[in-house]
Amino acid sequence: MPQEDQAPSAGTAEGVSGAPELSPNRPRIGDTRPAPTPVSNSAPQGEAKQAAAPRPRNRNRNRSRSGQGQAQGGGANGDQRPPKVVEAGASSRPIPVDDEPTDDLGGDDEQGTGRGRRRRRGRSTGRYLMCVHVAGGATHIAMLEGRSLVEHFVAREEDATNQIDGNIYRGRVQNVLPGMEAAFVDIGIPKNAVLYRGDVHFDTDDVEDDSPKNDKRIEEMLRPGQTILCQVTKNPIGAKGARLTQEVSLPGRFAVLVPNSNAFGISKRLGDGERRRLRKIVDAVRPAEHGLIVRTAAEGASEEDLKRDIDSLLERWAGIDAAAKRSEQPGLVYREPDMALKMLREELNGDYRGVLIDDEATYHQVRDYVAQVSPEMADRVEFYDPKVESLPLFERYFVHEQLHKALDRKVWLPSGGSLIIERTEALTVIDVNTGKNVGKTNLEETVYRNNLEAAEEVARQLRLRDIGGIIVIDFIDMESKENRDKVAASLRQALSRDKTRTQVFDISELGLVEMTRKRVSEGLIESLATTCTLCQGRGFLIDEQAL
Repeated sequence: MPQEDQAPSAGTAEGVSGAPELSPNRPRIGDTRPAPTPVSNSAPQGEAKQAAAPRPRNRNRNRSRSGQGQAQGGGANGDQRPPKVVEAGASSRPIPVDDEPTDDLGGDDEQGTGRGRRRRRGRSTGRYLMCVHVAGGATHIAMLEGRSLVEHFVAREEDATNQIDGNIYRGRVQNVLPGMEAAFVDIGIPKNAVLYRGDVHFDTDDVEDDSPKNDKRIEEMLRPGQTILCQVTKNPIGAKGARLTQEVSLPGRFAVLVPNSNAFGISKRLGDGERRRLRKIVDAVRPAEHGLIVRTAAEGASEEDLKRDIDSLLERWAGIDAAAKRSEQPGLVYREPDMALKMLREELNGDYRGVLIDDEATYHQVRDYVAQVSPEMADRVEFYDPKVESLPLFERYFVHEQLHKALDRKVWLPSGGSLIIERTEALTVIDVNTGKNVGKTNLEETVYRNNLEAAEEVARQLRLRDIGGIIVIDFIDMESKENRDKVAASLRQALSRDKTRTQVFDISELGLVEMTRKRVSEGLIESLATTCTLCQGRGFLIDEQAL
């Protein structure tokens, strides 16, 4: 609802006795447009008030989610200081400056230090927001970049056999297929999982053949009835079973433990100076008998933080190893945390301005977890009380509206162009059209600008719809090779924000781009819909009388 006619908030001079007088033109939390032009001191007082009268909507958007608002002091954290705002990226909506210290290195007054990360006076302005909605036995997690929905995940209670990525099982080999270089493994779920030859790890003492390790055949490494410890790397999709690996890894907040391995690495996304600093720390705390991979989230972490995280992983692995040795029956040994905790472990950093949760039990669980692994980020986890707030969480941040659009096959571009997204069993095809975009100068320029918009939107749609596998994008034909190269570069740049691995090839003479995106689980449509029982998902009904 528009807030123009509401009484002044508690943060203004009229709302709090003794509070500093604020300029009526100063930006406020929730602003959706630039502040009005300052009024000259020589203007009449009535004109000055008229210029300052319009107020942006949703001034209390970032109020305390427990319903206390700003009545206790004016600022978002209960103090009497006016909230500070900065412009974030391409979005015109100012984003409040969090009062939590950032984990960035350096102390510049304002600088970019990562993916969309900014600092002003030593404070983080995070451009990302995570909304967690719990209803009907399902947990919906929406990730917003500015106002745009970029990722959405659904976890259901009955998904114990479908969403098992990262779980560790004691498995029993059912049969070995030398011609496929794979083995089917019973892990205690209805559908057998598959273990390929490249993911098999074995002890040379268990193999009689003396040939080099790389020349071993899968039938020499595994035999039917053998029990193995394995981890799921890809959820079952459609008729395909889950994919397994014997190289178990345990992800933590700052590092990934690879038990019984000599693997070692540091994230390539970190700068050279930070990599050298972390290497010195890791050399001192790295366990001798296990491998270790340092994550991007370790940027700025101290030796104490890394040691605490590694000790926690070692304790967890000791429990897994002991549980695996107690039983020889196929079954679950270690389950990954709930989807909300898993996403926070993977994502939460200084780029996030907050995590809003509308379920009290989930809120306490998440806050306790964040307070344990990242105490400096705990205050960014907030409870969005649906009994106090005027709108549900997903309606307040327009998640429902964007979700409905993400289920359509047609996506409109800002200039009037459009995308048509069609998914098949083999691949996904995306067609780019000019639509209502007629341009202003010439055809080549119109097509080029339309393709640039399409490249940015395609990257967002791939993340939002969680589309994986082979993807073919049919851009509108461009005569200039320079323009084709620029569009391809724009697509790669947009995809660089996607944490899922992608591979993109250059635009062909036909205007086609071939690319792949790693598929880990079913897409957005599959998680929110079921196959039509009448047409079996084909989209049309056969006229039986005509046949």
